[in-house]
Amino acid sequence: MSYEEKRTWVYLLASAGTYAVYLVIVLQRAQHTPVAQVPYIAVLLWTSVASVVASTVGHVAFETARPSDSRRADVRDKEIARFGEYVSRWFVIAGAAAALLMAMARWEYFWIANVIYLGFVLWAVVGSAVKLVAYRRGM
Repeated sequence: MSYEEKRTWVYLLASAGTYAVYLVIVLQRAQHTPVAQVPYIAVLLWTSVASVVASTVGHVAFETARPSDSRRADVRDKEIARFGEYVSRWFVIAGAAAALLMAMARWEYFWIANVIYLGFVLWAVVGSAVKLVAYRRGM
């Protein structure tokens, strides 16, 4: 497994895992409060930071346990990374466009923040999944 493929696995797990934690916490709070009034800001910020920390720590741990032969990205790694970004960037664009429309329609901040967060998470998860499929099956 290449260095870049390992990084992609860790990034996928960290992104999906922290978003799952965010959803569990917010949905638990929504049992007793209307969804748009759930205190979400601190949880959103903490899970975003936790995703970065988990990705960094996970990558270091994975690389320590199973060192790669080289840390340099080759042509294939670069093409796979580019392909994954081309496919997944549309989730960020869709999330931003949805948030813009929601703001124009004066939706609650909760929904606007969550659609932006979902766009970023889908970008990370779908991009990582596409890259991993390309690593395993080729482009």
